[in-house]
Amino acid sequence: MPPPLALQPSGGDRVRSDQWHLRYLNVQSAHQLTQGNSVTVAVPDTGVYPHPDLHMNLLTGIDIIAGGSGNGQRDRNSHGTGMAGLIAAHGQGNATGALGIAPKAKILPLYDTPAGGDGHPDSLAQSIEYAINNGADIISISNVGSTSPRLNQAVRTALASNIVVVAAAGNRPEDNRVGYPASEEGVIAVGGVDRLGQRASVSVTGPEIDVVAPAVDIFSTSIDGKYRRGTGTSNATAIVAGAVALIRSKYPYLPASEVVHRLTATAIDKGPPGRDDEYGHGVIDLVAALTADVPPLGFGSATASAPAPTAGTTTAVAEPAGDGNGGATTRGLVTLGVIVAAGGAWTFIARRRRRGDDPPPRISR
Repeated sequence: MPPPLALQPSGGDRVRSDQWHLRYLNVQSAHQLTQGNSVTVAVPDTGVYPHPDLHMNLLTGIDIIAGGSGNGQRDRNSHGTGMAGLIAAHGQGNATGALGIAPKAKILPLYDTPAGGDGHPDSLAQSIEYAINNGADIISISNVGSTSPRLNQAVRTALASNIVVVAAAGNRPEDNRVGYPASEEGVIAVGGVDRLGQRASVSVTGPEIDVVAPAVDIFSTSIDGKYRRGTGTSNATAIVAGAVALIRSKYPYLPASEVVHRLTATAIDKGPPGRDDEYGHGVIDLVAALTADVPPLGFGSATASAPAPTAGTTTAVAEPAGDGNGGATTRGLVTLGVIVAAGGAWTFIARRRRRGDDPPPRISR
């Protein structure tokens, strides 16, 4: 397979306007509260290229498998760079370039998945072990596949170490149920929604789903200073990891279990009332997660007291529908997402409040 193409560097002039998920999640208001300062997010993936929109937040990582740069900062695929950008890209001056959900968070790049998209569960386990021992507050895992005793233990050790683990649920049609490690109890299993806030057809469903986030036509950083557009639950996972980074920055002494509880308790309920297998607890709401009065876990049956719906909470921006659905290509550990570029496309792979489902009028751009 030839190396993936991507949108040219000049695309930085327009990529911010193409990042519809920023408006959908009201990131501008969330950034007035926190931008993810003092939080480290580990990204086990295909490596992370030091993109101009991201490089200031990129730490020295490690290569788990051979063929990288030695520090996790080489990416021949673009998947890992895209995920890192969704979490913590800082963009460029004059509101150009890609912007992440937590643009002042740090990224710990871990190269454990080769460019072809297949990884071994023990390589992911080794990445997680490294993250545990090197200061990660969050581990964002945008792949799904088989497991191993070492991987099981690594995930459970991370959870026991006050680290929030976020993982992709999986992509249809290749995946028909929530995969590992998203299926592990305690891990935030992430599904996806489209531009209208409806479940993306690529998103796997199941009882393990915790929350959903934008997953369709998501623009982010790519290799060689370029940009990418992807569809899949991998994108939603990175976005949720960014949301968790905001919470951990705003509430630095909150234990991981309460961070997860704050995220799910303030999610906007979708589908049938209550938790369901398509949307989990609902669509993440950044501003509510940072401002709501959320009773601690086990505090009776009290609900989160969130602000009344205003400009400070998530709004669904009605834009043209269309999932551009594709999915993971193989078993093993597979990166989740569809990367689309100029000239071609390729595949890689608590209680809540409820808001009306009708989207507001289309916002022109």
